[in-house]
Amino acid sequence: MNGNNSNTFLAIGLSVLVLVLWQIFYIGPIVEEERKQAEILAQREAVQSGEVKPSDNSAIPQGDASTATSTPATNAEAETEVEEKRLAIETDLLIGSINLRGARVDDLRLKQYRVENDENSPLIRLLSPRNSNNPYFAEFGYLRSDSAGDVPGANTVWETDAVTLGAGSTVTLNWTNDNGIRFERDIMLDDKYMFTVTDRIANASGNEVQLTPYGRIARFGEPDTQGIFVLHEGLIGHFGDDEYEEIDYDDLREDKELSLARTPRGWLGITDKYWAAALIPGSSFKPRFFYDDKGAELFQTDYVGELSTIAAGGNVEIQNKLFAGAKVTEIIDGYQEELKIHNFDLMIDWGWFYFITKPLFWLIHWLHGLVGNFGVAILGATVIIKAIFLPLANMSYASMAKMKKVQPEMTEMRERYADDKMKQQQEMMAIYKREKINPAAGCLPMLVQIPVFFALYKVLFVTIEMRHAPFFGWIQDLAAPDPTSIFNLFGLLPFEVGGLLLVGIWPIIMGITMFLQFQMNPAPPDPTQAMIFKWMPLIFTFMLASFPAGLVIYWAWNNTLSLIQQGIIMKRHGAEIALFDNIKDMFKRKPKES
Repeated sequence: MNGNNSNTFLAIGLSVLVLVLWQIFYIGPIVEEERKQAEILAQREAVQSGEVKPSDNSAIPQGDASTATSTPATNAEAETEVEEKRLAIETDLLIGSINLRGARVDDLRLKQYRVENDENSPLIRLLSPRNSNNPYFAEFGYLRSDSAGDVPGANTVWETDAVTLGAGSTVTLNWTNDNGIRFERDIMLDDKYMFTVTDRIANASGNEVQLTPYGRIARFGEPDTQGIFVLHEGLIGHFGDDEYEEIDYDDLREDKELSLARTPRGWLGITDKYWAAALIPGSSFKPRFFYDDKGAELFQTDYVGELSTIAAGGNVEIQNKLFAGAKVTEIIDGYQEELKIHNFDLMIDWGWFYFITKPLFWLIHWLHGLVGNFGVAILGATVIIKAIFLPLANMSYASMAKMKKVQPEMTEMRERYADDKMKQQQEMMAIYKREKINPAAGCLPMLVQIPVFFALYKVLFVTIEMRHAPFFGWIQDLAAPDPTSIFNLFGLLPFEVGGLLLVGIWPIIMGITMFLQFQMNPAPPDPTQAMIFKWMPLIFTFMLASFPAGLVIYWAWNNTLSLIQQGIIMKRHGAEIALFDNIKDMFKRKPKES
């Protein structure tokens, strides 16, 4: 290669280098700046047109996955996290603190509720800091903004002169970024479980800025759940007029993310059986449910709010709310009514029989206010329900009384046509028609009380009012099974039993009352049906032994009232009450057929 060729290639190489450097250091920044200005212009036009299109939810912080791992922190680490730069919380219902890093609500215990039904048991912990065993917290912040510079987020350290946030009080946090934009955050806590977070932003930067708020609730690790289909525990939200989401932990673990369309109103959060944390945005928002398994498992519900444009020297105010506490029905309904939070009562899982479950709860709650005992209130509610369905029950028992009167004729007819099943059916229907008997009427009382049974089961199982509510004697928690068992002579023998062997006094009482009620009824003509009715009380005794004691007490009391009612009606219709004769016949040895 001669010198001229070498100089040519060198000139070409230098030219290419100059073009590359020119593209990187001059043309590139100009294009990037034009892109940013175009985005800002588009956002401004969207705001002016009312079609706000904020940044995507993916820009929201996703927990503290780098620090929150599955390895529990030591007590010293947890105490340091609690003590360092914190604002104390103290009311009649709550105790805890707010981490001034991120203004994060992450330390909250419920003063009226304990883990066990024991005054020495620790308080229920709802929210926990990131260095605890299972971090669980809520925070509000802003998405990264090129026009504003640094904005409040997960790592912002707020300043305040306040020491404690009390019921009905407000504390003010403040923080100013390097561009001169000042953020003042008022946190107000009512006398129950609602935090109101109001940000006042003053733009002294000399330029117009855009800010997009976000809110999130992050939970690391799946908590212990009841694992039963009648109760939802996991992520939850209600959006717009009728969009309702219930997402189990397993479902979110599989789907990874669920992003929903922007909605003008609603709420979203994470619910346990008796407690919940929920975000209530103050304006339209774009909700999302998110899962991540980098480090510890993260279950997060978050939203992106409306874009705000603040002129140079201008101000703006942004308000959001956080519910964090016990799902007390009166409190939840009160927030729905007073704060106009649409369908906030669905935070409590009333189930498919909502139209029965909630009225039944309010009836029991009202009676409790009169008698002071939820168990007695359940007994009173049973009497009222029986009175409501009295005409239907009377019709049913009257039909059964008529069947009892024709029982000898039915027995004689079956013996006469023992080898002709078709003739038996024809003669039986003729007797029913002549005596105006409805053979299905006997099932009506059972069918009527099935939805009431499930509704009461739901009330006892999901409402916090029933938790640790005592009855009398050994029943100190109507929402828990009867703790006694016949297999250790109800506590006389020095060992504990569980599982199928936990058959307490009230389940046995319930089984006896069901057995007596069946013996009051005419024997079913079909031998298979007769066998089913014979063993059903025993099956129900074992099956209901693991159900809440309040439900078993209701069933036993309902059976007792039905026995009395049926006896009166049968006597009025002249039917023989052969209760004890039927019981004796069960234990008679039948003669062998020759």
